Amino acid sequence: MARISEKNGTVLRERLVGLRRRYKRLLQVFADVALVWVALWMAFIVRLGIDRPIDPFGDYAWLFLAAPIISIPIFIRLGMYRAVMRYFGNEALVAIFKAVSLSALLLGVYIYMYRADVIVPRSLMFNYWWLCLLMIGGLRLFMRQFFLGDWLLAGQHVPFFRQDDGLPKVAIYGGGAAGNQLVAALRMGKGMRPVAFIDDDEGIANRVVAGLKVYTSRDIPLMIEEAGVQEVLLAIPSASRSRRREILAALEAYPLHVRTVPGFMDLASGRVSVSDLQEVDIADLLGRDPVPPRSDLFERCIRNQVVMVTGAGGSIGSELCRQILSSAPTALVLFEHSEYNLYSIQSELEGRIRHEGLGTKLIPILGSVRSPERLLDVMRTWSVNTVYHAAAYKHVPIVEHNVAEGVLNNVFGTLQTAQAAVQAGVEHFVLISTDKAVRPTNVMGSTKRLAEMVLQALSAEKQPLLMGSKAGGQANKTRFTMVRFGNVLGSSGSVIPLFREQIKRGGPITVTHPNITRYFMTIPEAAQLVIQAGSMGQGGDVFVLDMGSPVKIAELAEKMVHLSGLTVRSEQNPHGDIAIEFTGLRSGEKLYEELLIGDNVSPTEHPMIMRANEEHLPWVTFKEVLSAIFLAVESDDYERLRELLREHVNGYLPECEIVDLIHKKRLEAPASGDLTLH
Repeated sequence: MARISEKNGTVLRERLVGLRRRYKRLLQVFADVALVWVALWMAFIVRLGIDRPIDPFGDYAWLFLAAPIISIPIFIRLGMYRAVMRYFGNEALVAIFKAVSLSALLLGVYIYMYRADVIVPRSLMFNYWWLCLLMIGGLRLFMRQFFLGDWLLAGQHVPFFRQDDGLPKVAIYGGGAAGNQLVAALRMGKGMRPVAFIDDDEGIANRVVAGLKVYTSRDIPLMIEEAGVQEVLLAIPSASRSRRREILAALEAYPLHVRTVPGFMDLASGRVSVSDLQEVDIADLLGRDPVPPRSDLFERCIRNQVVMVTGAGGSIGSELCRQILSSAPTALVLFEHSEYNLYSIQSELEGRIRHEGLGTKLIPILGSVRSPERLLDVMRTWSVNTVYHAAAYKHVPIVEHNVAEGVLNNVFGTLQTAQAAVQAGVEHFVLISTDKAVRPTNVMGSTKRLAEMVLQALSAEKQPLLMGSKAGGQANKTRFTMVRFGNVLGSSGSVIPLFREQIKRGGPITVTHPNITRYFMTIPEAAQLVIQAGSMGQGGDVFVLDMGSPVKIAELAEKMVHLSGLTVRSEQNPHGDIAIEFTGLRSGEKLYEELLIGDNVSPTEHPMIMRANEEHLPWVTFKEVLSAIFLAVESDDYERLRELLREHVNGYLPECEIVDLIHKKRLEAPASGDLTLH
């Protein structure tokens, strides 16, 4: 019987939704006229009793005619027929209250001022008012539930009519505005069935909100048993990161898939809607709240200046561009080697400039940091004031297999960019470095340390004789700064997207070593701190960002599995869902990363930025080292290159043989008799 009613209801819903707008409004007007008449007739009955019925077509015909004539124009004027029934909310209820109250008041004025000759009980108007509110408002609330498919004969919450519709049952963590919006969105979307709220606010605990019982975090086992919850949706967009970490730690103990609602800024900007659910942000697992940026530091090298970002389409470079745009530079030069990456960041920033009415000029430039003429031409043409050098190869195993390209891009690309900045008179130059530059065990880390040493050496020279320059010394007005930090969440090559994909496929999750740890920071936070650190440098400074505590990758993988509502398969739990496999350290990979070479570190005016004082070679000596490195790369002498890196990069201790692909192929060639490279 219930299925037949639901089927008929679905057909009726589809027909009503498919009507043209004017027909829908006419239908509402006719319904309201009928309800006004019924309310008026019942107001007489409430006042006079059922045994003394009045004739609407007799002595009071004028009243039954006047009621809709007064009411309907007021209803129209206050927008009651503009509200969409499926999205009927609190604002519409307020409009109904105002419209009904005003129409009842005017009807009373009409009766007692212009028809004083007719006896009308004074309590009639009060009865008419509350009956109109009940009928007109009640009909609209009923129709909203009807269009949502949650009406009397198919409702989830009506006794004796409950039925399992097969939808996943979810609990909403957070009974506030975002939680209530999410419940409404889920009921309309028909993809999930909200069955409970979780909230530790004692004011609403164990009560009912939007038809759902509110449980505290202590009652989660009871909630799972009573409501059959399979998934938890976090609707706490304003909660701090430390509070989110506490909540996730509490939920991790239960077999529940945890997802989250976007933040208020994303909702307000229109980029996402409240129903756009996301997997839990790994930044919430780290639990460190970012320090708000200081506007004076943030804008010092950007506002009303021409700023250039190399590697502008990369994960760090693109976020730098977004942050820079917020500080109103005169122009932003996007320097990028990849055409697709340049197109992507240009399109995004142009859309933002149009939407926010910004005055910044966007200059997209295709080019390589290994092209000194191109770099100098760009910097001079647009009179660049500040350069953020983010262009680099940073994936450790890939650089280990492509040593020459890693050295040419990371070391000599930085050299060419820095020398172009000196020649063009750029005021500020900020290098984005890495914790892997500290006592590196891989080529990528050693090249980034050499890039730091390039800037340190140049910074100490007031009139350096640049490499490759036939002219004399070049006046150096550029202030060089380096900023060193660890892994950023969501960057290219990050383990987080890989783990998500492996969990989605059913596992296994691959981790290189049970004890491997890494420092993590979000991309926006890293970009903000880079910009602030760059404005504090005096010349040759190496700044280190406070990355918090290192995170054990294996534990991070376990948390991601648990928060997906799954269990880890292990010797202790052989029937778990997802296995974690340890594959062994990759070429050049370290168990632990460090941020400082020595202990010589001092605080700065920013609580999360420290200044490291690292040793370096003078420019005259270092030029000879760079020449030797370049010669080794050009002649494919990787043994000599490794020897030079060991000699001049403090702490460089490679833990594996040379695995460059071309080098290995050439070593194999004499044995096979094949000198052709495939």
